[in-house]
Amino acid sequence: MTSAERRQRIYKLLRAAKEPISATVLAGQCAVTRQVIVGDIALLRAEGRNITATPRGYIIPAERKGLIRCVACCHSPAGTREELNAMVDCGCTVLDVIVEHPVYGQLTASLQLSSRYDVEQFIAKMQSSSASPLSALTEGIHLHSLSCPSEEAFTHVKDQLRKLGVLLPDQAD
Repeated sequence: MTSAERRQRIYKLLRAAKEPISATVLAGQCAVTRQVIVGDIALLRAEGRNITATPRGYIIPAERKGLIRCVACCHSPAGTREELNAMVDCGCTVLDVIVEHPVYGQLTASLQLSSRYDVEQFIAKMQSSSASPLSALTEGIHLHSLSCPSEEAFTHVKDQLRKLGVLLPDQAD
């Protein structure tokens, strides 16, 4: 198969996927190395294809449904699981995490977490790679973009985060 055919196959696999596919899995399905897949994804993006890298692999984001809202939080790395679980337990999808870096400006990382299973996979990957959350760059301060099924769900998320002590104060109800 040519490189163009391989990229077409990768894009077709991603379009059909219900959840993220890792570069390693794609490499196995295309009989190439993981690094070749990373390059192919870069080329597909350069062509204008909307492919998002998440902690669990690549995905073509679904059309966003529901209300997109943002929350500002602050906690230590130890509070990450509890914070994320509170959000998904309220029926929201955690789309990303955003921090303000003194040199690079805004840094955004796609998360696409919508269940406790997703959260556990994210936490396991962070632990197995000894990676720190982005909020470690900002003394725990960060934002999350959420896709919420309703305004009531968003209000419930803020209430739960407030109870956990991680919601930055002065966020309107």
